[in-house]
Order: sequence, then C-alpha cells, then structure tokens
Amino acid sequence: MKKIRVLIVDDSPTMLQLVANVLSADPEIEVVAKVLDAASARQAIKDLNPDVMTLDVEMPQMNGIEFLEKVMRLRPMPVVMVSTLTSKGSEVAIQALQLGAIECVVKPTANNPNSFDQLPEKIKIAAQSNMRARLTPLVAALVQTREQKEFRPGAKIVAIGSSTGGVEALISVLSTYPEQCAPTVITQHMPPHFTTSLASRLDRLCAAKVVEAKEGMTLKAGHVYLAPGGDAHLEIIGRGLYSCRLRQGETVNGHRPSVDVLFNSVSRCAGAQCVGVILTGMGRDGAAGLLEMREKGARTIGQNEATSVVYGMPKAAYDMGAVGLQLPIEKIGHEISHLTASAFA
Repeated sequence: MKKIRVLIVDDSPTMLQLVANVLSADPEIEVVAKVLDAASARQAIKDLNPDVMTLDVEMPQMNGIEFLEKVMRLRPMPVVMVSTLTSKGSEVAIQALQLGAIECVVKPTANNPNSFDQLPEKIKIAAQSNMRARLTPLVAALVQTREQKEFRPGAKIVAIGSSTGGVEALISVLSTYPEQCAPTVITQHMPPHFTTSLASRLDRLCAAKVVEAKEGMTLKAGHVYLAPGGDAHLEIIGRGLYSCRLRQGETVNGHRPSVDVLFNSVSRCAGAQCVGVILTGMGRDGAAGLLEMREKGARTIGQNEATSVVYGMPKAAYDMGAVGLQLPIEKIGHEISHLTASAFA
C-alpha cells in the first residue's frame, strides 16, 4: 500500500514533533520531512515532492499565508493549515482556506488537548482532494448599501451545506448574490470559533449581510446566516416567519452542526418554498436531508464533480436522487437568484 507522504512545516520544534508523532502512528501516512520555516519547506517540496503539507498559520519572516500564496501559484498541492485558536489565528486560517488550503486543524491547548485526533483523517481527505477544482475564478461582489425588508410568508428561503473546500465554494456562490437575496441559512463543517471569522470575511465580500447565526434570530431578506462551528446544530423554526434555533445534541453523521439537521428543519418548515444546495465535502452529511427537501417539492442543486474539491457530499446526494440540478460552482449562485427572484416581486 502506497503511503501518503507528508511534509510538516512549523516554527516550533515541539509542535513539529507532536504533529509528526500523531501522523506517524497512522500506518497509511509517512512523514518525509519536518522543517521550521518557509525557505526550508520550499526546498523540501522540490526535493521530496510530498503528497500533502501541513503548514503553521503564524510563522516569522514569511508567514503561512505568504508561503501558501506562493505554493498555490507555483506548485499547487494539498495543504492542511495548523492554527492557534485565537481571533488572529482563526482569521488567518479562513484566509488560507480561501486561498486554497484544504483543511484547518486547531493546535492542542489545555482546554482542548485532543484537537489533533482528527489530523490523520484530514490528511487523508487532503490527499484525495481535487486541486484542479480550486482554480475556479472567484468574483467578489461590490458591497452596497443594505436595505432590510421583512421576509413575506410564502417567499423562498435557501439552505446550503458544505464541508471540505467549502470556504472557496461559499465565496463563489455568495459573491453573486444580489443585495436583496432570499434569506439563506448555511451549515459549513468547521471548528468552533472559526465560523465567526468566516462570517466576517463573507460579509466583506458579499452584497448581502452575512452573520453568524444566533438563537432566535428572525430570517430577513438580504441576510445570510452561518451556523456556529462545533457546539450546536442550526435549525429553522416557524411557519412563514422563520427564525434560527441552535440545538444542542449528539453529532449527526459525525458532525455538529450537521447539514442533514439543517435541511430536515427547512423541509419541515418551508416545504416546497425553499431551495436546497449541497456543495463540496467529504462524506454523506446533507444527502438524506436534501432528498427529503426534494420530495417535499423544493428545488435542489448539487455542485458537480469537476469543481468540487472533494466530490463526496454532492455525489452521495446525486446518487440517491436528491439533486434536481447539478452545476459547476460558478453557476450555482446565479441559479439560486433565478429560482428565488419571484420572492420579492
């Protein structure tokens, strides 16, 4: 069996060894080098041609973002970012995911000592990713003055689920949204606290107002609501006038928040008056919920294989008949706008 060959980059010798120990314990992974800075990493990439690189977010001299930009421009490869759980660390990690990093993991702390438990699995996901998909051009929309409108009963809402590769995909979709979009709820698989930075970045790039969802928020036109990472499932409740509910509970399909939980709630509340969208990601989360939405009469869209960083979630949904229309990522935002345009007529 061919092992996944990994290059580890971190300015801390202690962290280098910790990452190496975690990865070396997996029989499917081989650590080919451990280096302390970007210059050494550049040489190791040339000499060793690794399959995946782990990259520290915050490093001296050339930081992780600057180095990632060069890598993605000159020698695109799967990269897993390793970040501290701070406001700065989270913001930079989101920037890295936008640039094309496949995944991000949080460094262990006293309060979260087991954060590297999923690191080997994320390395394996990265090794299977479609690097050609991230070359899709992203167009940032001009942010305009925002005018709030109440969301009328009967108008459409949009539910989106995404995972690995989802930051780029969400930017591509939401950057095409008009200022007065249909209310949109999103579950993106992401560590706790990172969704705060993601919502802030999406808000800066989009004409619609993007916020991290909070308990009891009323869904309004021109607004996008992003599920907080890690702690609770996002659902919508109500009839006609909808609001956000953050529900504690066990993981579903290994995730909290879960796309299936969001889609199921939208199906219950909105029936046919909604659009469901499933984007790039590993696994099956969201496939069953999207099928339920389609069976209730909702329009459903899946990202196609060619533009998916990981064609897992969209494939699972497509294979079970949940996807009514399969599209490349650059066309999905426009199709959503087309399907929901009559909501504000």
